[in-house]
Amino acid sequence: MNIPVVLALLAAYAIGSLDFAVVVARARGVDIYEVGSGNPGTSNVLRTMGKGAAAMTMLGDVLKGVIAAALGFTAAGAWGAAAAGFFAVVGHCFPLFHRFKGGKGVATAAGMLLWIVPRSALALIAVWAVLVAVTRVASIGSLAALVLAVPFAWYDGAELPSLLWMLAAVALVAYRHKGNIGRLFGSGERKVMS
Repeated sequence: MNIPVVLALLAAYAIGSLDFAVVVARARGVDIYEVGSGNPGTSNVLRTMGKGAAAMTMLGDVLKGVIAAALGFTAAGAWGAAAAGFFAVVGHCFPLFHRFKGGKGVATAAGMLLWIVPRSALALIAVWAVLVAVTRVASIGSLAALVLAVPFAWYDGAELPSLLWMLAAVALVAYRHKGNIGRLFGSGERKVMS
């Protein structure tokens, strides 16, 4: 790996570490770790602070993935975009700036896909939105999009090195949803809005 690629990956991790749920909540005098589910993500911001704050959180977290993938693409082409996108997702999940206590990485992974395979990303966002609207459970939409992400990207022409980095991002985001998966099959998952 050459120096520009290493720098792009480090920058992607740093960008991913800027957790917009934390930033938006702090701007409103709220510690996101102390309210709702305690998860620094869009769903918890929506439940505790409303749609405007949630929209800002989601937009910021998506842009992290887009910017990281763009940096990686500049350094190494398509596989570099996917690698940097993965590092941004790692940064979101384990943020350097927030004591390594981050969110689940869905929006940042979506941003990575928007840069690399925009048609697939838009289709996945539509799947997510429809499922969340119907079920009122964000994790159902997120998990469905995760299952479809790599096949959609493959169909959209992504090559193997990029697909492997995307698969790594999907695996990490799925792992971060282990509690949600347990609740879906157990006591019941939280709804995004009552």
